[in-house]
Amino acid sequence: MPSQPYHSSLYRFDKPQPSYWEDSMKASETFGEPLQGEDSCDVAIIGGGYTGLSAALHLARDYSIDVRVLDAGEIGWGASGRNAGFCTIGGTKLEVEDQIQRYGVDETRRYFQSQVDAIDLVRQLSLDEDIDYQIQGDREWCVANSPRAYAGLKSEADVLSRVLGIDTQLVSAAEFSECGYDSRHQFGGMAVKPSFGLHPLRYVRGLAAAAGRRGAQLHPASEVLKWESHKGRNNGRHCLKTAAGQLSAQRVIIACNGFMPEHLHATLRGRSLPVQSNIVITRVLSEDELAAHSWHTTDPIISTGHVFNYYRMLADRRLLFGGRGGATGDPKESAQVFSDLEHSVHRYWPEWRGVEFTHRWRGLICMTRELRPAIGRFADDPSVMFGFGYHGNGVNTATWTGRELARWLAEGNNLVEPLPNHLPALVRGLPKRIPLPALRRWYVRGAMAYYRFKDWCR
Repeated sequence: MPSQPYHSSLYRFDKPQPSYWEDSMKASETFGEPLQGEDSCDVAIIGGGYTGLSAALHLARDYSIDVRVLDAGEIGWGASGRNAGFCTIGGTKLEVEDQIQRYGVDETRRYFQSQVDAIDLVRQLSLDEDIDYQIQGDREWCVANSPRAYAGLKSEADVLSRVLGIDTQLVSAAEFSECGYDSRHQFGGMAVKPSFGLHPLRYVRGLAAAAGRRGAQLHPASEVLKWESHKGRNNGRHCLKTAAGQLSAQRVIIACNGFMPEHLHATLRGRSLPVQSNIVITRVLSEDELAAHSWHTTDPIISTGHVFNYYRMLADRRLLFGGRGGATGDPKESAQVFSDLEHSVHRYWPEWRGVEFTHRWRGLICMTRELRPAIGRFADDPSVMFGFGYHGNGVNTATWTGRELARWLAEGNNLVEPLPNHLPALVRGLPKRIPLPALRRWYVRGAMAYYRFKDWCR
């Protein structure tokens, strides 16, 4: 992929990541065949992750629209198949107060309700399409790492509950020791509902199976190398060319995220900020080891701070622990990031200093200049739609975005406005371009240093 901001090892579409999720599946599954020869459809979707598969499923199932999905790797190859499995409220890095200041209380409330609806959608798809994604927990915990951070959680919980109507619960350090875990690094926590954990690869493969069963055609190993638009001729159709095929479509949905192929269209350039995320997994912990830190919960957990860690205890008693890090994507640099994560586990839970790690992997999340998701149409070509920028919270946000893109396309075909005005203001339209996008990874390095300093000052 041209103009990739990180080391080429992050863009090996022909190789799956060595994740715990891959190893815990009974067998590798493939969906569809690479695109071969010339073909056509009503809607072509670039990207076979949660956004693209949700859009394809809803277009085919609910509207009987002829849709095809093209992915550079296996279906679900990107973040959708290798994330931490947090189905939780989020999708933006804007603080709640900043959201209210920028968009107002009503629109902020609409956005939070859309996040609740998105979590409900993931649950409903499990029932409707018989997807067993191994649900765990029923809330997300944000754990304070200092007394000052706990005071901040009190203020946030008040706004979430009183102003935005979100189900929250605040507990002290002693109370969290009874329902969560015990550690000298926890000073209480805030629980937010609805939220839960899941097996992300099971989920994305379940979506793929459902989309295919409902009539969508999936094409793995079909990286789009060239995109030609024929506005004003050939019925305004788009031509997407891969190494072995060519697909003509009336409409296109761009459903990429951290691996955005922005070289395909000038409108996409400089709109996304991919950030590395890294995960390590411990060996199976014994009951005595869990008891040493009074570990009780299977809920997903994040720590307070701008540069936070995220973690959860999996069903087989392995700890998943992740965080942001790495400015270049070079494998040697990533090895140090993994080592730092493992050191953090031993520091947070000192009784587990002898615990070994069995899996390490990495991927890219997608941020935007405005720190919000982006849903819309191209201003100069309303036949092209997009959804991206989930800020490390794509399980539910991307699934919801795919459904909303399908609804907008199918039910609003007479509309040509680029903004989805029926959706919360926070998600509408393209984000501003990032200045000098070739320097993006240096921006990430500077931002990480700045936010680590702010966290240190807390």
